[in-house]
Amino acid sequence: MINRGYCINYLLALMVILTLNFMLPRLMPGDPLQAIYGDEAMIAMTPELKEELISRYSLDLTQAGQFRAYIGSLLRGDLGYSYYYNVPVAAVLLGSFPWTALLVGLALCISTGLGLFLGIESGYRRGRTVDRLLLGGFMWISGLPDFFVGMLLLLIFGVTLGLVPLAGAVTPYTGQGWAPALIDGLRHLALPLASLVLARLTATYLLARNTMITTMGEPFIMTARSKGCSGPAVRYRHAGRNSLLPVVTAAGLQLSHLITGALFVEIVFSYPGMGALMYNALLTRDYPLLQGILLLSAVTVLTVNLLVDLLYKRIDPRVAYAH
Repeated sequence: MINRGYCINYLLALMVILTLNFMLPRLMPGDPLQAIYGDEAMIAMTPELKEELISRYSLDLTQAGQFRAYIGSLLRGDLGYSYYYNVPVAAVLLGSFPWTALLVGLALCISTGLGLFLGIESGYRRGRTVDRLLLGGFMWISGLPDFFVGMLLLLIFGVTLGLVPLAGAVTPYTGQGWAPALIDGLRHLALPLASLVLARLTATYLLARNTMITTMGEPFIMTARSKGCSGPAVRYRHAGRNSLLPVVTAAGLQLSHLITGALFVEIVFSYPGMGALMYNALLTRDYPLLQGILLLSAVTVLTVNLLVDLLYKRIDPRVAYAH
């Protein structure tokens, strides 16, 4: 169970997020109506029609009035109405969030699992050829941003070799069966997923490697070896389990960076997720849609961090007695 201090911290964080989520889109320059209907429509628009649209979009209220209306709508489960798409914000988010959740979720699981495995193996073989190759390769990859990695992969595997599609998440009319649709979806997902994994793998690898190196010098490792434990048992059951603790914590903190990176990667690959949605919302000054995207992302990060806190106590019960 999460104690009262954790609950208060998460509630305070949610309150700050709601306030920032409301204020930041309104600090952007430009007139929302002009962004929605364009310059020519604004010139031809009558004052009566303009007043009606302002009242319809609740732009006639003060900042405090808009904030009260915003909180009240959230309590009713209403995220607002999208200016640009002319549908409720929740309907727009439901069409894009699953694609981003799939991309970010797979990237987080693969980068954490693969980084932990490679970090344990590299730290156990410190100073050997495998360790030097892995360390040098990951240090080189860490200097490349995720969207640049995506552009390189797109040019190599998509344009030059033609092995994967260049854009989108599915190909229309791939077939009636589930197998062709699954294969097609995986081919579209391969490059965006590889971009995020490669860009985020280094941090997990270095953390697991450094923790492994420190753990290998602990007395309980010598005790395990003196009892005749095999190499894999010492590497994973004893030392690897201790290396898992900081990696789990870093995985929760890494989610926010993964979501940010996914927004840019989705634009590179024209992936129909939250990235393309946020890009269109920024161009059109669609305040309710921007608020919905930011709120959904923030709540997702808070929820994952809460789950990480719960999981951390299951992995290391000593944490429960530290509060």
